[in-house]
Amino acid sequence: MSKQKSALMTEGKIWKSILFFSIPLILGNLLQQMYNTVDSIIVGNYIGNDALAAVSSSTSLINLLIAFGQGAAVGAGVIVSQFLGAEKRDNVQSAIHTALALAIVLGLILTAIGVVFTPFFLKYMKTPPEVLEQSILYLRIYSCGFLFNIIYNMTAGILNAVGNSKRSLFYLAIASFTNIILDFILIRLCHMGVEGAAIATDVSQALSGLLAILFLRKVPTAYQLHLKKIRFHKDMLLRIIKIGLPSGIQNMVISFSNVLVQSSVNTFGTKAMAGFGAYLKIDGFNILPVLSFSMAVTTFTGQNFGAGKLDRVKKGMYVTTLMSFLYTAITGSLIFLFAQPMITLFTQDKAAISYGVLAVSYFCPYYFLIGILYALAGTVRGVGKSVPPMVVLLLSFCVFRIFWITLVLPHFDTIRGIYLLYPVSWTIGVTMMTLYTWKGKWLHLSANIK
Repeated sequence: MSKQKSALMTEGKIWKSILFFSIPLILGNLLQQMYNTVDSIIVGNYIGNDALAAVSSSTSLINLLIAFGQGAAVGAGVIVSQFLGAEKRDNVQSAIHTALALAIVLGLILTAIGVVFTPFFLKYMKTPPEVLEQSILYLRIYSCGFLFNIIYNMTAGILNAVGNSKRSLFYLAIASFTNIILDFILIRLCHMGVEGAAIATDVSQALSGLLAILFLRKVPTAYQLHLKKIRFHKDMLLRIIKIGLPSGIQNMVISFSNVLVQSSVNTFGTKAMAGFGAYLKIDGFNILPVLSFSMAVTTFTGQNFGAGKLDRVKKGMYVTTLMSFLYTAITGSLIFLFAQPMITLFTQDKAAISYGVLAVSYFCPYYFLIGILYALAGTVRGVGKSVPPMVVLLLSFCVFRIFWITLVLPHFDTIRGIYLLYPVSWTIGVTMMTLYTWKGKWLHLSANIK
């Protein structure tokens, strides 16, 4: 198997390998966040504050529904990267075809769940009556695109695992600009409302998934996709599930805790929903690149672990932690300084703006904690140890947040109690993950690829 074609990161300077691999991932995530943000800006300015609240309130629920698919993509990516590092072509082939079969099944199931149970979910989240109808309409239409969403995430995971993150970036760029153009056409010109925003997103996701599939069919390498070979290989499916299931459960439970947080925000009314939702769009420009660094070090670790280069794995963890720390310190400072004009892009309502600006003061000074946490978790996950990061994130991001919402939040009369929850949970997560990487026995070859 050609190392050049698969862009392995088992040789060369570590910081260059991780940084150059991360850049397309970061740009891709920023593009994805950009078109999600444009959705909200157009909705807020051309439809109204209630529509912005309706779209914003669906975000945490959407993340919950697709969380398991994202975990499966992580599992597939780790397996593919490890087999590439071990230069086992047949296993790479089995892995990618099993991964695509899993993506199709998950996508169809999630679409059905989203379409059927949307009203129940939104009512459970205490969505205010004045925005409930628009929220249901938006989420039901959005759910019709879950199949394309899962397929794109899986194909992107494969491309990233083989070191071809530039290709997934290219397709995401096309999807992003398609989404923005359709937003203007459907919302501004055709006056379609929130359904126009949902349709624009579905079409753009379908386009990115289709382009990735076409590329994988034509690329003459070990990871070439053959549609007729898409099926479940039992052993490979179990491998993917073994690594992906903990990540999927972690994503689902964390997303569920965010649903509970969103439900608490909803009790403060549509202005709080709009302001908090606007802030979360800005927050994505900081958090998503951190996740990109985490994905990069997972792939780096998987390839070097597969090749038996444990020293590079450890150095890669330190390098990624430093990169994440520096990035979050810079972006957190910039968002803090320009909070008000950023929130004003989404809404002109003074009360909604104040809710968004207040969120900035509670989040931005502590972003560096997220950078450290995900760098460490990504490294450990790359050696195939998905359970420890899952446990850490579940305890800090879910169990603790549920405890806070249930027992601490009632003692607060303002939304500050919700905002304070985040930096406290981040601190707990970083402490636990640091202790595990320092004292835990996670870096050894007994679990290596066989």
